[in-house]
Amino acid sequence: MGKIRVKTLGDEAQEQAQADKAKKRREEKKAKKEHVKGVGLKGGQQITAMEGVELKTDETGAETAGETATKKNRKVKIRVRSKRYQELVALVDKTKLYPLTEAIELLKKTARVKFDPTVEVHVNLNPATLPKDKKNLSGTVTLPHGTGKKRVIAIADEALIERVQSGTIDFDVLVAHPSLMPKLAKVARILGPKGLMPNPKNGTVTPNPEKRAKELSGGELAWKTEPDQPVIHQSVGKASFSTTQLSENITSLISSVTASKILKLTLSSSMGPGIKVDLKLL
Repeated sequence: MGKIRVKTLGDEAQEQAQADKAKKRREEKKAKKEHVKGVGLKGGQQITAMEGVELKTDETGAETAGETATKKNRKVKIRVRSKRYQELVALVDKTKLYPLTEAIELLKKTARVKFDPTVEVHVNLNPATLPKDKKNLSGTVTLPHGTGKKRVIAIADEALIERVQSGTIDFDVLVAHPSLMPKLAKVARILGPKGLMPNPKNGTVTPNPEKRAKELSGGELAWKTEPDQPVIHQSVGKASFSTTQLSENITSLISSVTASKILKLTLSSSMGPGIKVDLKLL
């Protein structure tokens, strides 16, 4: 139901005042919603004119409203590194490719934290050397000196499945016999997101789970590229390891991945700067 307007009869001056007032309201309403022509709008579309906002024309001739105001109001947060980190970065020449041994020794100098930091290898693969039918690449490697972190290897059975269903996960790697995989499907939604679901590709589904568990306890671990990206991030030890130990672990990983597929290799420690390694000297 529309508005009910009261009109006073017999008083021409008052009638004229009411008419002028109604006309003014219509003009104000029309000014707020006026049709803008030539901006690429389709039939029936309209744009609301906003007071104080300038209309701009882009390369195609279409005008955009509020772009300038939005940019002015947007706050850009600039990340400022700590003084400690800036001092560590100053020790590394970002334009230089270091020999592996020199890179490890420099990494030890920049590993200035209160705990024993993890040493990580970041590998960029050459997409041209990868199989065209495979988006991701994976494999396993046995590090001669381990990662410095003790891993709990578990063998799947019905009791373990019940513990997982109750919310208890007390292992780092799970190995299973193929016959037990249908039962493990019950907890796939729990183990899958954590990367703990047994998989034939990484050798955690095997007819001899006891033997496989011993192999994994001896330092064997799986590596893989990021989803749809030719990049590998892998822990290879601790900063407290000797230069020789870290060098042998890194060399083992490179051999497993295949040196000819590697485009760039960078070392870093926890909260430390990246150090580029010269692949030609490996």
